[in-house]
Amino acid sequence: MELHSGKTRLRARMKTVRDAIPASERLQVDETIRMRVMGLLRARGADAVFTYLSFGSEVDTRSLVRALLSEGVAVALPRCVPGLRELAWHGVRGLDGLVRNSFGIDEPPADPSTLAAPSDYVHPVALVPGLAFDEAGYRLGYGGGYYDRFLAEFPGSSIGLCRRAQLLVSLADVGAVGPYDVPVDQVVSEIGLARVGS
Repeated sequence: MELHSGKTRLRARMKTVRDAIPASERLQVDETIRMRVMGLLRARGADAVFTYLSFGSEVDTRSLVRALLSEGVAVALPRCVPGLRELAWHGVRGLDGLVRNSFGIDEPPADPSTLAAPSDYVHPVALVPGLAFDEAGYRLGYGGGYYDRFLAEFPGSSIGLCRRAQLLVSLADVGAVGPYDVPVDQVVSEIGLARVGS
């Protein structure tokens, strides 16, 4: 219960921090993050990117999706499967035709023919959202556990996207890391690429 209440308070604080960044600054910062991520994906030879679709004040991924598709990289977006608390991934060719779920988040349609599996690719990479990340790659999510379940089985590398204001030294030190939390392999912000987990 203590872990849960600690995470809840930290989520509220970090969401306030993220929302307080002026839109003009977010736009500039997110473009820097986009360029860093694109360089990193090219260097890794990523043939598929499993990415969240940005919502609200999250680090923008829509421009990333367009850039990846223009370079011929396969892109998959998630659909929430609430009863199972899992993500179903669907390949997309653009951002048209998305549907809004009950959380207000745009998702690809539930078309079985577009289902995508990370194991179908040689170098899949996951781009992961978070309210905060730390130097060990742990993330403060929204509390549903969707991405922890996904990352636990993901065969490729994972990258957390956040702005400098959302980078913390240690989520464990503030009681915000639980036994099922899965860290990302790397965190990208406007101040650079942080290698984690070493």
